Amino acid sequence: MKKILFILAFSNTLTSELILEITQGTEDPYRVAILKFEGDQKVSNDIDKIIRNNLKRSGEFNLFANEDLLSLPTNETEVIFNDFKILNIDYLVIGKIVKDGISISVVYDIFDINKGKKIRTSTVYGIPNKNRQLGHYVSDGIYEEITGMKGISSTKILYVTENKNFNLMVADADGSNEQILLKSNDPIISPAWSPDSKKVAYVSFETGMAKVYIQDIATGERELAIENSSQISSPSWSPDGKFLSLTMYQDGNAEIYILNLKNRNLTRLTNHFSIDTESSWSPKGSKIMFTSGRSGSPQLYEIDLRRFNAKPKRITFDGNYNAKGSYLPNNEGFIFVHRENKNFQIAIKYFNENFIRPLTNAQLDESPSISPNGNVIVYAIKDDGMSLLAGVTLSGAKFRLPAKMGFVREPAWSGFLR
Repeated sequence: MKKILFILAFSNTLTSELILEITQGTEDPYRVAILKFEGDQKVSNDIDKIIRNNLKRSGEFNLFANEDLLSLPTNETEVIFNDFKILNIDYLVIGKIVKDGISISVVYDIFDINKGKKIRTSTVYGIPNKNRQLGHYVSDGIYEEITGMKGISSTKILYVTENKNFNLMVADADGSNEQILLKSNDPIISPAWSPDSKKVAYVSFETGMAKVYIQDIATGERELAIENSSQISSPSWSPDGKFLSLTMYQDGNAEIYILNLKNRNLTRLTNHFSIDTESSWSPKGSKIMFTSGRSGSPQLYEIDLRRFNAKPKRITFDGNYNAKGSYLPNNEGFIFVHRENKNFQIAIKYFNENFIRPLTNAQLDESPSISPNGNVIVYAIKDDGMSLLAGVTLSGAKFRLPAKMGFVREPAWSGFLR
């Protein structure tokens, strides 16, 4: 059979559109009133919907509608703080849409009701016909001001869908604006973002064996990471974008190698008769974590790249299955897949604790990816025979991103894009 392989840069073809479902919020959410912004009402309605969906998805906000409020101020001089204190509201957001020809911007203010003062004024400049992106930027500003963490609404998620063929997809963090990066008859696995989020690496079986490709997001141009006769999988970018760690079967066994992307030189990192795979880099690039069976069951190991001839150090001991680890952005710990009572769960372990914290409780959770602010984990689940994406925040909020059709797996979160 003739193989079919397409590369599409920013196609508008939707094959599996993800639909956001909030399944659980935090116990003590921020109570926030967001008034519809003044100005062009169509734009205002669109942006209001985007902002509300973004903040609701975090599970950390209880949002009030205009009709629930005692007053509807349009500027700072009209704000009566007591009207919002009575309703036990923590923060108020007001703003306006500013149009200048074809350009649109948003000016908004955030008020701390308990302190009785304005705490932020921001102007966000949009791109013509990109109101969704503008709404994401405003959402991130509101989220950061209230929570103290950078917002992730303007980030992207990679994932693989399967529906007769395999598609490498990219979408906004809320599951909208889906675009096909690659379409193939053959499996696509292990997508990974470059640190600047301008390129992706992934594994394709289009040649009949596993090979790693690097693809430019904007142009669709791609290349083999390295050309040889070995099976190659599990790419992971170094934080400076100069190296890829890979799993290679060059000597008949799965080992971790580091590929210099400038000169394509390979450096072997592990040397053991067991399988070593699924590597990931620490935030500063000084260590690499990987999954190994060298202790008799899949466990996570860490190797210090700063030390000459450093030996891998085992870092998981609870249970007989711990795999697919990746570091938290602040390097306080790591997330991974943990098996507990035959169920595969997403778990987290902090370096200053000697126990793990399960974050999910389904039967088959896999492929966790942490958001760039370190607060949200997206992962793949199986539910009623379907594969879909789900998310959990470190504060306990949960959401799902099921597709209208097909199977969804292998999510990967981008870095900050702005």
